[in-house]
Amino acid sequence: MNYSEDIENCLRVLKDGGIILYPTDTIWGIGCDATNEAAVKKIYELKQRAESKSMIVLLADEKEIGHYAKSPSAEITMLLHESTAPLTIVFPRARDLAANLISADNSIALRIPHDDFCIGLLRIFKRPLVSTSANISGAASPRNFNDISFEIKKGVDYIVQHRQNDKSLSSPSRILKWTEDEKLIVIRE
Repeated sequence: MNYSEDIENCLRVLKDGGIILYPTDTIWGIGCDATNEAAVKKIYELKQRAESKSMIVLLADEKEIGHYAKSPSAEITMLLHESTAPLTIVFPRARDLAANLISADNSIALRIPHDDFCIGLLRIFKRPLVSTSANISGAASPRNFNDISFEIKKGVDYIVQHRQNDKSLSSPSRILKWTEDEKLIVIRE
């Protein structure tokens, strides 16, 4: 299967409210349409994770942030644009996303991936994607495709073929929180 077929299969599943297992610029993730509450619920159920625990949302580029959260300051936009390592920022005033994705404090964790597959999928899908580690809640995050449990693989609607043979070890993104009063707080280095 080639890259284009993977994208097409993902689009079909995502549009039908399904969930996918896909490579990102960090670790392998479970994803769905971040605006579809029922699809998001499927991910929480598969991961056996409480809905009170946040998940990351991927966007195609910085210009989309203001559609789903408080518009970033020039400093935050520059930080995202210049970051060479994966960087997730928790933004205040989340909106237009599945209600079960938005934290109790009305914030949302957003990341612009540095991965051709993710960017291609996001641009064609034209909606934000959930990206959460491909593991049962409390278990170790998979460092590559081979580390993903059978239970997770069995529980998704489509598994991306692209990069399954990549044996390099991946790590989660750095996470910062941008507060309502425009301060940056480190959540995860």
